[in-house]
Amino acid sequence: MQYKGPIYRPPSEADSLLIQATVGCPHNKCTFCMVYKNGPGYKVRDMKDIKADILRALDIYGDHVRTLFLPAGNTIAMKTDDLCEILIFAKETFSTLGRITVYGSSQYIHKKGPQGLKRLADAGLSRIHVGLESGDDIILKRIKKGTSSKEQIEAGRWVMDAGMELSLYVVLGIGGKDRTDSHARETAKVLNEIVPDFIRLRTFVPKINTGLLAEVQNGSFQMLSPHEVLREAALLITKLRASSYLASDHYTNYINLEGKFPEEKKRLLDKINIALKQEEASFRPFFIGTQ
Repeated sequence: MQYKGPIYRPPSEADSLLIQATVGCPHNKCTFCMVYKNGPGYKVRDMKDIKADILRALDIYGDHVRTLFLPAGNTIAMKTDDLCEILIFAKETFSTLGRITVYGSSQYIHKKGPQGLKRLADAGLSRIHVGLESGDDIILKRIKKGTSSKEQIEAGRWVMDAGMELSLYVVLGIGGKDRTDSHARETAKVLNEIVPDFIRLRTFVPKINTGLLAEVQNGSFQMLSPHEVLREAALLITKLRASSYLASDHYTNYINLEGKFPEEKKRLLDKINIALKQEEASFRPFFIGTQ
């Protein structure tokens, strides 16, 4: 198989076959993301090359592939016809294939519309991983996410209505000290409107080659302390009504929070309260991310 540029996949796709259909990210403006700041630029790979990689995987692994993830930053931005063709080809190649997933930002999902998303679902796309980051429109504008809470709600609902699973990623602390309360409350509102299958928590870590790191260093962005991040998480969880599965499967988080809503809300809040009794120095130290 051929790969170009950084290849990232969610932890939940650790056992998936990785076939690259697109390179880079068509947006590539988010101030917190370092992945493609130094390239490569966004492009869709030739269909024949994508299919050749799928056939090569069949030679290597045989007809035993159960899950397939199509990396790079925004594979959902492919033309719907082309992405459908790849999905159908993969399903025809691997008789055991049960799940195909991609990354997709809300603005590119929204451009598909309900009909385009239904076509993708019918062709075999079964889950989309979306960086929601925040439901606060002021924060979304600050971090140059390229979308709004309204667009995120519509896009998320359309994915769910099409019959696909939706995994939404929330970044604790992405609003800094001045927006922490708004970040938790507004994000909970968006999640309650969408009711995704999965809510995955990440904690903001400034990354090299990003605008947000520069803001941290010049003092215009004030990061939350470990206890402040945990209080933000507690407020978010308190306000959540969505019957979703919450996970914090990432190295950036201070504690692991995982459970089904609403059944395990109290247990998760109790776990946060216990963690808040620890000295802040006992949590992982500040660091600047390089990956």
